[in-house]
Amino acid sequence: MTHIHFIAIGGAAMHNLALAVASKDGYKVTGSDDEIFDPALSHLRDAGLLPAEMGWHPERITPDIDAIILGMHAREDNPELVRARELGLKIYSFPEYLYEQTKDKIRIVVGGSHGKTTTTSMILYVLNRLGIEADYMVGAQIEGFERMVRLSDTAKYAVFEGDEYLTSPLDLRSKFLWYHPHVAILTGIAWDHINVFPTFPEYVDTFRRFVHTILPNGSFIYFAGDENLRMLAEELKDAPSGEGTGVGAIIPYDAYDGDVAMQVFGRHNMQNLQAAMLACHCIGVAPDDFYREISTFTGASNRLEMICETETGVAYKDFAHSPSKLRATVNAVRERYPEKRLVAAMELHTFSSLMADFLPQYKDCMAEADVAYVYFNPKVIEHKRLTLITKEEVRNAFGTKNVEVFTESEALQAALRDQITNKSQITNQGIALLMMSSGTFDGVNVKEFAKELLHG
Repeated sequence: MTHIHFIAIGGAAMHNLALAVASKDGYKVTGSDDEIFDPALSHLRDAGLLPAEMGWHPERITPDIDAIILGMHAREDNPELVRARELGLKIYSFPEYLYEQTKDKIRIVVGGSHGKTTTTSMILYVLNRLGIEADYMVGAQIEGFERMVRLSDTAKYAVFEGDEYLTSPLDLRSKFLWYHPHVAILTGIAWDHINVFPTFPEYVDTFRRFVHTILPNGSFIYFAGDENLRMLAEELKDAPSGEGTGVGAIIPYDAYDGDVAMQVFGRHNMQNLQAAMLACHCIGVAPDDFYREISTFTGASNRLEMICETETGVAYKDFAHSPSKLRATVNAVRERYPEKRLVAAMELHTFSSLMADFLPQYKDCMAEADVAYVYFNPKVIEHKRLTLITKEEVRNAFGTKNVEVFTESEALQAALRDQITNKSQITNQGIALLMMSSGTFDGVNVKEFAKELLHG
């Protein structure tokens, strides 16, 4: 029995990996964390993997443990980690262990500043519909899939969402540098994670390093509309013999514009769809088969997800928080509902989005909305130990007259109620409500709130 212990087991990705490992024959999984919340708490409890008590217990780190998997939530001085290093135990990061488990498989890795979750989900959805078995790691729940990570002894393929964020407290390289893909997708590069990549050239460089991890004779699929990706593709083509990666195919793509009707919408999703088709084609899926199956795909959870529809209104939620994601999502809903009054609300919640130096990246991102509300909580800024920003700074950074900024969740909710329930505003044109955040607007159940607003 192989014993794997997870330090910081409660993370979204970590607990899914723990569930995947525990489901394999011959593995025993234990874990620890100082706090665990739903849905991880319920998932771990149901699987019998929830720690008996919260906290770090170095006395439970014993020589019989075969490997430690270290989550990003754990600090370098974590007592269990310190003990594991004293004992000389094998310590893996999350991406390192994924590679270890799939190093003999054909790996497809989807990277980029935006669209990687949706593109990965599209690939997995089609493979599943066609009966092609694959291991995977994806950052959202997909219809027909039990969890967000799967590892097996039988799948020939592995499909990973490739994140450029840090690997672990002990390894400050990007996660996707571990995966060494046979097929790599990059959807676009738009500056993010300013706390890790303080300049845009440094951010671009981590994608350059990713491209150079593609295995010999592998495929590099990239969005042709991104000038930085075009530059990386040209660098690959121009690399002197013996200095390049040996990539076998460099494949540009643009948005799908065929005749097959799709459930998803927006130009960015048509780009994601085309990238997914090309990746599937690299492993033998015919394009016609791909388009037939993807036509029933309704999207990944929290990615432009319809949550309510009435005769006069429609509401969507989305994970969008970075400038590129925000712009693409707002524009997609505007294109879908040109006649409706578009009321868009977003939360500045991530480290980068709350930094004064990064705010100008949001210029014009919500220009297509009729009403644009931006929310942030000053207490979150204090907790992250960042320099305080003002409502005026945020409004000026977004740069359009339709933007109003809130720092109290109750005030934001009241403003949305006024917009949606004011019958004079929706009598003729109807409402499209769009709620965007990687958080919860400080405790708002977005689905229930939207239903309440639209149903009056």
